[in-house]
Amino acid sequence: MKRLTLVLLGLALGVSATASAQGLTMQMSNGWAFQFSGNVNAFWVFSKVTNSGPANSSVRTGLLPAFATFEARGKEAGLNLSVHFGFAPQINNGFLSGQPDTSGATHDQFGAQIDMRQVYLTVGFKDGSQILAGRELALFGRQNILNDMTLFGVGAVGVGGGGSGGTTLGRIGYGYIYPNFNAQITYSTKPGQAQLSVGVLQPSALDGSGNFVYTRIPRVEAEFTYNQKSGKNNYMFWVGGLWQSTADSVTGGNTASSFGGTAGIKASLSELSVVVNGYVGKGLGTLLMFSGVAGGGVSTGGRELRTSDGGYAQLMYKVGPKTNVGASWGFSRLKNNSATVASGGDGNEAVRTQFTMTTVGVYHQWTKSLKWVIEGSREQQGIGAGAPAQIDVSSGFMLFY
Repeated sequence: MKRLTLVLLGLALGVSATASAQGLTMQMSNGWAFQFSGNVNAFWVFSKVTNSGPANSSVRTGLLPAFATFEARGKEAGLNLSVHFGFAPQINNGFLSGQPDTSGATHDQFGAQIDMRQVYLTVGFKDGSQILAGRELALFGRQNILNDMTLFGVGAVGVGGGGSGGTTLGRIGYGYIYPNFNAQITYSTKPGQAQLSVGVLQPSALDGSGNFVYTRIPRVEAEFTYNQKSGKNNYMFWVGGLWQSTADSVTGGNTASSFGGTAGIKASLSELSVVVNGYVGKGLGTLLMFSGVAGGGVSTGGRELRTSDGGYAQLMYKVGPKTNVGASWGFSRLKNNSATVASGGDGNEAVRTQFTMTTVGVYHQWTKSLKWVIEGSREQQGIGAGAPAQIDVSSGFMLFY
């Protein structure tokens, strides 16, 4: 399995020569090697809610937080071994009720979050296959976020959420569900044109149900990728799946089966790059997987599961040796369950939530390590012209080391 460090984050958009981490590698006397790499980013973000709504300016972290990654690699008994730690700090100030704290209570910035996103070990075999054990980006939907151009920018911040803390959303909830960094044991075949990864992950209670909270067995996720090169053109295709069973009692009782499926393709045609992907799910919720945020995956009656779907289309064009211009559109929606409330459903099949966003951006590689980004987005939460909407404009820098 490819290591999802910052190097891979650079490779995700096919800009390995422009956005990959440089890193510092030290060879140890015992045969092991130690590497330190990462990035720091900062963006000015201006948000304006439409129809005379409020405006907000923030200086904050983008979708990708700052990263400080530490990795040690060695070889023993014919096995390639490594351990990896990824700290993801943010530059944001502390917040009170969604607004910057001016009381002085956080003058030491106790509210500046440090996210321990990665803690894992890998065991690599002679045939190139690998076992990863620890906390790392989950398999289901990870290609959707790794190929999103807003990974190196801001994307959505949430309508009315211009002053909130944490990282921004990118297209999370506006084209895919966030896979999150989860505890897992994952086996991956040898990297090549085709690669299969299958893992068992820490399961999640179905948030908002109050019923399905017992997770007797792990969640299963899988991903298959296929890469093909034809002359100057490169193609990548992926499919992924997820299944989880959650119970409403310690023994016996009822169980709810959550599942998801996703597929996508990326075509790099000379100066033009095209990405199209989508997902479907049941019991996953929307925005954040298995979370009640923006409408949970369990119906009002508390027994049936809601369905969700979404996707995005993206175009990136190289207008110069160091500059790419991109445009994308995507949506995520959550549907009610048609069963009656008395029997555990919602009583109808109406669309419960639908988030859409259009984004344009300029991504300029100022130097080998420094990227300058300008983005503009219109995000909408709901259906129709009267639904709440917001304009987001941002510009900032990312420095990979």
